[in-house]
Amino acid sequence: MTDTLNLPDIDRVYIERHHDSNLACDVIVRMTDGTIYTCLFVTLNYLRRQMEMNYQMVKQIEGAVASRFAPLDTPHMLVEKLDLDTIEDAIDNLLALEMFEGMFTRVTQLPEDSGARRSTRDNTRTTQEVAAVVLSDVLVVTS
Repeated sequence: MTDTLNLPDIDRVYIERHHDSNLACDVIVRMTDGTIYTCLFVTLNYLRRQMEMNYQMVKQIEGAVASRFAPLDTPHMLVEKLDLDTIEDAIDNLLALEMFEGMFTRVTQLPEDSGARRSTRDNTRTTQEVAAVVLSDVLVVTS
């Protein structure tokens, strides 16, 4: 018997475009129960740019080996393009494949987490207050 994903319905999807909107954007999903998840959506050109930037940087460091690499420190979702349809389709597919919670980071706390202050480095979440500030002060809403 397999476990079923117990996520509420999606209320809204927020997209925060990076300085070059054709390469990367932060996607924040708010569920109907108020739970908020986030993931960085990127294109292949974003990864190529990151690799080139690191290559140029290490070329200037004595003793470093000049090579192209791109360390990925946060969840990344690689997509062909960053249009709304592609992003929504990817989210729908992640939900259908029961992979959503594995790719998106939950940024709101559950009641049992309320006393803990943790970072995403150890696969945990930030606070509800941080998520609220991001939603109210930073993001451009896309419906």
